[in-house]
Order: sequence, then structure tokens, then C-alpha cells
Amino acid sequence: MKYIKPLISEQERYLQANNREFNSLFGYPLIPQISSLAWYTTVIPLMVVLSITAVKDGIDDMKRHKNDNQVNNRSVLVLMNGRIVTDKWMNIQVGDIIKLENNQLVTADILLLSSSEPYSLTYIETAELDGETNLKVKQAISVTSDMEDNLKLLSAFDGEVRCESPNNRLDRFTGTLTYKGKNYILNHDRLIFRGCVIRNTDWCYGLVVFTGKWRKLHCSPMPSVTVGIDDNNHGPDTKLMQNGGKSAFKRTHIDHLMNVLVLWIFLFLCGMCFILAIGHYIWENKKGYYFRDFLPWKEYVSSSVVSSVLIFWSYFIILNTMVPISLYVSVEIIRLGNSFYINWDRKMFYELKNTPAQARTTTLNEELGQVKYVFSDKTGTLTRNIMTFSKCSINGKFYGDVYDKNRQKVEISEKTEKVDFSYNRLADPKFSFYDKTLVEAVKKGDRWVHLFFVSLSLCHTVIPEEKVEGELVYQAQSPDEGALVTAARNFGFVFRSRTSETIMIVEMGETRIYKLLAILDFNNVRKRMSVIVRTPENRVMLFCKGADTILCQLLHPSCRSLRDVTMEHLDDFASDGLRTLMVAYRELDNAFFQDWSRKHSEAFLSLEDRENKISIVYEEIEKDLMLLGATAIEDKLQDGVPETIITLSQAKIKIWVLTGDKQETAVNIAYACNIFDDEMDGMFIVEGEDNETVWQELRSAREKMKPQSLLESDPIDDYLTAKPRIPFKIPEEVPSGNYGLVINGYSLAHALEGNLELELLQTACMCKGVICCRMTPLQKAQVVELVKRYKKVVTLAIGDGANDVSMIKAAHIGVGISGQEGMQAMLNSDFAFSQFCYLQRLLFVHGRWSYNRMCKFLSYFFYKNFAFTLVHFWYAFYSGFSAQTVYDTWFITFYNLVYTSLPVLGLSLFDQDVNETWSLRFPELYEPGQHNLYFNKKEFVKCLVHGIFSSLVLFFIPMGTIHNSVRTDGKEISDYQSFSTIVQTSLLCVVTMQIALETTYWTMISHIFTWGSLGFYFCILFFLYSDGLCLMFPNVFQLLGVARNTLDWPQMWLSVVLSMVLCMLPVIGYHFLKPLFWPVSVDKVIDRIHHCMSHPLPPRIRTRLKHAGSRRSAYAFSHKQGFGALITSGKTLKAKFPKKNSFPFKK
Repeated sequence: MKYIKPLISEQERYLQANNREFNSLFGYPLIPQISSLAWYTTVIPLMVVLSITAVKDGIDDMKRHKNDNQVNNRSVLVLMNGRIVTDKWMNIQVGDIIKLENNQLVTADILLLSSSEPYSLTYIETAELDGETNLKVKQAISVTSDMEDNLKLLSAFDGEVRCESPNNRLDRFTGTLTYKGKNYILNHDRLIFRGCVIRNTDWCYGLVVFTGKWRKLHCSPMPSVTVGIDDNNHGPDTKLMQNGGKSAFKRTHIDHLMNVLVLWIFLFLCGMCFILAIGHYIWENKKGYYFRDFLPWKEYVSSSVVSSVLIFWSYFIILNTMVPISLYVSVEIIRLGNSFYINWDRKMFYELKNTPAQARTTTLNEELGQVKYVFSDKTGTLTRNIMTFSKCSINGKFYGDVYDKNRQKVEISEKTEKVDFSYNRLADPKFSFYDKTLVEAVKKGDRWVHLFFVSLSLCHTVIPEEKVEGELVYQAQSPDEGALVTAARNFGFVFRSRTSETIMIVEMGETRIYKLLAILDFNNVRKRMSVIVRTPENRVMLFCKGADTILCQLLHPSCRSLRDVTMEHLDDFASDGLRTLMVAYRELDNAFFQDWSRKHSEAFLSLEDRENKISIVYEEIEKDLMLLGATAIEDKLQDGVPETIITLSQAKIKIWVLTGDKQETAVNIAYACNIFDDEMDGMFIVEGEDNETVWQELRSAREKMKPQSLLESDPIDDYLTAKPRIPFKIPEEVPSGNYGLVINGYSLAHALEGNLELELLQTACMCKGVICCRMTPLQKAQVVELVKRYKKVVTLAIGDGANDVSMIKAAHIGVGISGQEGMQAMLNSDFAFSQFCYLQRLLFVHGRWSYNRMCKFLSYFFYKNFAFTLVHFWYAFYSGFSAQTVYDTWFITFYNLVYTSLPVLGLSLFDQDVNETWSLRFPELYEPGQHNLYFNKKEFVKCLVHGIFSSLVLFFIPMGTIHNSVRTDGKEISDYQSFSTIVQTSLLCVVTMQIALETTYWTMISHIFTWGSLGFYFCILFFLYSDGLCLMFPNVFQLLGVARNTLDWPQMWLSVVLSMVLCMLPVIGYHFLKPLFWPVSVDKVIDRIHHCMSHPLPPRIRTRLKHAGSRRSAYAFSHKQGFGALITSGKTLKAKFPKKNSFPFKK
């Protein structure tokens, strides 16, 4: 049944408006009163078309089912009848209790019941949902946490959950659990959503609340568990699926254009039929009267009017070949063939994960050659989400670069010798550092270096885990924080364990316990965090790390010179695309701290204006800091991302980054990827909290980018005052320079409302790059839809997580990054591969070639059918408008299916204007597709005019040749059959030469298809007109000997050659003169390519691309509440302190 569905869908598409003409023509040839064609001239092509299309769609559907089954058949542990059994994802039902283990993808939306961690905490990663990579904590309710992994207690659980109906709010869930006669409030902190990944937790149990299919009320196989939903809303339940957006059948811009052109041709066809019907009426009244004795009317023809109406429909059947149904099957075959090239491309095969590129749909290939806007996710798409400690500055000294014996800087590569950390058996083996001078400073006991690493090992909210002696695992709320603590660990300052009141650090083999006095946690406004500890020497110390723009204002005046040196180092870090933080400390007087602690307690317990009071108390102690240095963390990008972004920009493709991550992180990545750079004239940040503020910020940005645009008539204002409001194409405005725009999700929610959306769109489209952060999945889709609706250009969305599914579905083209843990993005995409850098090959090679090939195909296809069909129109004036065809019926049947199908397929599958190397080297070649230059309504009219001219030549040259002509032996040749043979032979020779002129890249297959089809025509011609067939089927094959009689006549070949010359001369002249007198940008680029081919440049030396960017601080802390409260509450105690002598340092 699954396979039957695409066939039914295909039939529905066949019956749509663009195919109604073909549907109606299906039965017309079977009506003898109006048809002068045999039934097989229409029925055979129709059956071939539907069969091939059904097979192609069936193959596509089976591929999708195969990918879906990979998800549906994943294993999950389910509690059934008091024991744990393995079942498939697709069998999970609401009310089931499932067991999840470390690093496992969550199957459904579950209510957390218990876990292996103290206090039933469970750590999860939500990158698939919101793009954030920092760990989040969920906690089971106390009434179920005591069950732990006791299967007997879990099986006896007889609670009832009642909750809200499914919705897409990731930050909200309301419900109640009724258990043992008591009600317990449930919120989103108790729920783990599908798409999350369990991290650093051995196991946890959860009650399935929402699955992929809706159920109003469900009782699990354990009949004691009931889940009720408050609403009758139907559809997918999970938050992941609710944010996935709606699936829609995607059609290309060329598809829409073809529909319009088919309508034009249909009207043109009706006009010609009307003209010929009138001609028939006039002829019948003036000349037909004299022939009625020999050709009497049929009994159903009572007058000239009735005869003319019948002739109208007769010519409607004959002339319908202007757009035969083979057009659509040819398009499908071309798309299928070009999609195979993507699947077979070894240069898009990712060997590390054994993942090839996939064209998961075969209907959008040429659309890849017309992309104007690329919407990209950040986490996992542009970045690898791997943070590494790269460089640092300590007390004014720079660490991290490597120099040779001549003090020349060495480029770090895989061959560069790494620092040996073997002296530290607790060092992370994955950690790499190359500057040996820092290790030497640590071993020498440099006071500032030691204090720097002590600060990194203390100032954080990381939770350690050491389940096996000597194997430390850090549960960091952000990858940045984990990278800093890991760096301190490798250099000999190992954060070993913590309680709510103490922190254990092993400093170069010596165990030291610091008393934790306070944690001043991160938030969006502070952009810093601090810890206050009491050292073993009874000194009270404050350690602080944060953004340099903030900490510089909090430093003691005595640090001015050190600050200036450190700022220079920060500039160097930023130029390499690194994420920077400043580190400082302050020694506190004990009496001062006691007074501050009292104020802090009062503020913390305050019921009014609590947040503001706490902020004031924090600022009171976070001042007069002593600068220690700065850190530089590399957020590793995917391979080739900066180079790909530059190449896309050179092709006038605009890149927007839509991410759920925080603003600082997103901006930092934008600089690292070269979306933003220091050469920009400015960057605008929109962070208003109401409509008026957002509008002012957007309008102010537009005024700065192009002040005169607002003084002239503004298309946006004109649109807003127009009634009714119908989406129209907003014209491009050219800014006065290069600018960037940053907007957060909260402000975006206002900007997408009502009249503000057009202001947002016009402002954003004037910018070089746009960063939208803190976005929900649906907001991503809304932004894509906004650009689609008003810019009327091709959009592409690329992402790797489930939170990207909605925008992937919304864009014209959706690309999924495959090979990651989650498969939702890939399963909902049109194309999939493993690396962002493959995007330029997908667009500039496969996309551009597919677009060029499709445009050449359509131009040639329409031309050859106009030339073929319009000969009938001219012949009508010489045949008494009798609906007599020029060609033999078998020639009409085979013309599009056999004689001209293979040459055009050869062109459409193998042609290249330039090879892949030049396509990638000159991105400017991509621009014509963005503006639909190669096939549009203007080009269609050219094809029509060219076809009309060729049809005139093809009719009147043979007509003049045989008029009153005789052979050398005295036999007359001016008969209908000979004329038909000359015309169809001339036609095939002309269209074959035409496609030969259009072909720029010849292969052996191209030669076979092109010249072989012409040779095949002559073989068929002699076969159909042979003695044997005429004797066996005299009623079907009646033209005995016509081929031999005509083809051995010299004047016939002179007619063919003359027709070819007259038809080809305008084409050759156009191709020769156009680049000389009317060159476009592509012609100039091709001239440069020809020059480069004749004067090859020396091979380029590949160098590491240096990231250009302003100094910027970024830290990937969550915008949710941090771990500080959990730590000080004592709920994160993992294990007892290890023994002091258990730290295995080598002496």
C-alpha cells in the first residue's frame, strides 16, 4: 500500500490544471468524427509517460521508506510485565515506561521517574531541539525518584497523568500526576523531550507522555498507568514533531513557469484552430461545393458550420504536439539522471563517517542553480561543537604559538610536535597543546601561571564524575567551561571533586581543599561569573572570568599597563577567530567579606525587586580586580566553512545564520566563518522588547545604510497603504556599504508581527550577513517564509538537528547534514551530505549544470515541437483545411518518443559549458541562474519565433522543390507521400544540427544519441515502407516504396541541405555576434576562462585562511539558570572525596 500511494499521487498530479489538456486529448483520437490520427499516436506516448513517472516516484518513495525505517526500527528498552525487554521505536505507546541509558537518543516525550544520579538528576543535551550544546539538568519528582531501578516498584506504579494538549512550546508544559490519592504539579523541568540525548547519566526511567501519534486516552500494557490529554487536537504529539513544520510538495520555479507557458501554448493552439476552422468554413462555401459529388458529407454533417466545428477539434488533436506529454516525462528523466550524479560524486563522500551525498528528491535539481539566500543553522552545521583551549595570555606573556630555532612562527599542523603531558596521569589524552614554554613555566612554579590555572580550576560550575579511580568526566554546562577546566587539568591543576561547601583541587600532586563561600553565576547582562573561596591558608579570594568589555571596567587602576598588553593579545586571538575571556582575581578582607555576605543573604531572601538587589550586591564586590590574563578557545569549524562562505558570497548568495544559541556565540562564529569581518562599515544589533523599539532600531539601521532610500517613495510604505494587501516582490535596495545585522528571538517575535515584517525584511536584505539568535524552530521557518513570500527568489535551508526541520521544509530546497546523532534533519531534507563545505559543490557544479541543462532542454524542446507542429498549419492552406496531416502517423508517434528524445537527453545529462574546476573557481558563473536568464518568458518567445521561421522554411522549401517536378526518368514525384518524406527528413536533419550547435561538451554517448537517432530514423523509414510490412499489413503500412523512390532523388537532398542552411544561419549568427556586441557578465567570465586555459597560471600554494574579525568575547553559557543554585544546594554531590594520596602524578 505504501508503494501504491505515490502512484495515486502521480495520477492526481496528472489531473491537475497543467495536465488537463493531455487528459482531455487522451480520448479525442478515439472519436472518428474528429480524428484524422490513429489512436496509438496519443495513447502510446501517454502510457509510456505514466509508466516511467510512476516507476521514478516509486523508487523515490522506497528510498524514503528505507530512511524512515532506520528510525522506526531503532531499539529501546521497555518495561513490560515486570521485566525489561527490547522493542522498536515505532511500537512505543503513550503510558509505556522506558529505560534510557547514557548517550542514548530520547524516543518520545517522557516524564522523568528516576535516574542513576543523586537526587534523580538527569543531564541532557538539547542541540537537536534548540541548537544549544550546553548540558541541562532535569529532575524527577520526589514521589517517583525513590523507585530508582527497582522493576517491582516501577511495575506497580499506578499513577495517572493529565496534561495539556500537544503544542510547540519548548519552554512550557503543564500537567498533574495523581498517585496514591495525591496530586503533584508537573512542569517542563520534569519532562525530557524527544530529540534530546542523555549525557553523563548511566540510566533513567521515564513514562511516555507524547509519541509521534495522537491518542486521547491511553492505557499502557501495564494497565495501571494512564495518560490523559485535555484536548481533541489531532496530529503528532511530541514537541519535536510539533516544531517540525508542515510537509509540502515542492515545485521548482521552472515548473511554475512551464505551467504558465503551457497555458500560453494552449491559448495559442486554440487561436490557430479557430483560424483554421474559419478557413475551412470559407473554403467549404467557396470551393468545397464542387467536390461534394466526389466527397459527400457524412450523415452527421449538416452544414458548413457543423463541419467547421468538427475541423476545429480535428486540428486541436493534430496541433497538440506543440507541447506533447513527453515533455513531462523527459523532465523527470533528466532530473533523475542529474540526481544520480550527486549520489555518485566521490568528492562529496565523507570518508570519516562513510557517508555519501544523497539526492533524496529528484524534482529540485535545477533549483540548486538558482539559489539566492542560504539559511544555515550554526551548531553542528557550521561548527563541530568541539571547544579546545588554544592560546592564553598570562601576566602579559603570550602562550600558544610555536617558533622555530630562528624565532620564526611555525604554522601548527598535524605534524607539529605536541606538549608531553605524560607526567600527569590524569591528563585528558584528547587534549592537545603545542607551546612547551607554558609547561615549563608551570614546572618552574611561576606564581602568576599557577594563580591563573587555580582560577580556571575553581571559577566554574562544572560537576565532576569519577566512577572509576583515575577516570574523570566533567559535566559542564557549556563546552567552553569544560574546555577551560580540562586545560587546567592537563597543566597539573586538576579539579577533582566538590560538595556544596568545598572544592578539591590537586595542584601539581598536592591535594588542596578550598571552602566555597559563594558563586556569582553568569547571566546575559553580567557576562561574567565569580566564585569566592577560602584557601587552605585561610585567605578569602574572589576569582572572576568574563567578557573583556566588562572586566576591563572592573580592574584596579594599577593594572592599566598589563591591561593594554593583554588587550593586544586579545586582538591577536580574535583575528584567529578564537573565543576570548578575561581572568582576574581579588583578595578580600575577612571583615569586608562578612559584611558583604550579610548583604548578599538579605538580597537573596528579599521578596521585592530581588534580582536587582542581588545585582547591586554582586557589583559591590566585583571591582578593583587584579588582572591575571586571558584565554582563547577555538570553536572548531567544520572543514572548509570560511572558504565556502567566501565563495558563496562571491556568487552574490546571501547567508543568514538562524540559531537557537546565544548572541555572543553566534556573532563570534559569524566572524570566524567570514560572514562578518572587520571591513564591514557597521553592525546593527536589534534587541528591542516591544514593537515600537524594534521598529525604531530597524528604521535607524536602514537610514544609516541608505539614507536617500527613505526620502524617496518607499515601496514598503506604499505596500502598507495598499488595499487589499497582496504579496508582491520587494525591490532590492543597494546599501552604501557592507553591513551586518544581529537580532535575537524575542525581538524577532515582534518584528515578524503585522507591518514590521516588511521593515525587517528590507533592512535585513540590505545587509551582507544576518544573524538571528535565540530562535525557536518555528521562528526559523517564519523567517524563511518571509523571504520566500516577498523576495520571490530561491531559498535554501541547511541544518543538522531536529530544530532545523521546520526551516528545511519551509525553504525551496532543504539540505540536511547527515552522519550526526539525530536523523530528523536528514530525513526531512531534499539533499543530504556530511559537511557544510560540500554545499558549494552542490550549488556551483551540480546545481549550475542542472539548471543550464534544463534551460537548454526546454529551449530546444519547445523549438523542435514548434517547428514540427506548425508545418501542419501552413499545409492546411494547401489541403482545403481538411485536417490532413503532413507526416505519416508512425512518424508522429515516434518523433518525440524515439527520434528526438535521445539527443535531447544526451544534451541534458552530459552537457557542460565549463568543467567543474572552472565552475568552482569562478563563482560569478552562478549569477545567471539567480536571475532566470537562461530560460524565461522572453527566451520562450524567441523559441516560438525561431520555430515559426523554421516551420516556414521546412514547408515551403520542399513544397517549391517538388512543385511540378519530375525525376530524370520522367516520373512525377509531386505526390503527398514523397512530400511528407522530404519534410520529415529535413525536419530531423535541422533539429539534429540545432542540438549539435547547442552542445558544448561532447561525449561518446552524446555522439551515439545524436547521430545514432538520425541513423535510426532512416532505418525505421526503410523498414516501415518495406515490401514485407506492406504485404503483411496492407491496411496499416500503405506507403510501399516511397522511401526508396524519394531518397534516391538528388533534388530531395538539395532541398534538405538548403533547409538546413537557411534554418541554421540565424542561429550561428546569433551565437557568434551576441558575445561580441551584447556581452553579459557570464560571457566576460568565459573569456577569462579561455584566457586562463591558454595562459595557465602557476599552481596556487594552499595557505591557512586567517579569520578576520574584531575582538569579541563569547561564552556559551545557557540563557537558562546555571548550575550555581544546584551546587550550593548540595544536590550535585557525586561521591566522597578520593584519598589524598590517590592522585597519580609522576615525580
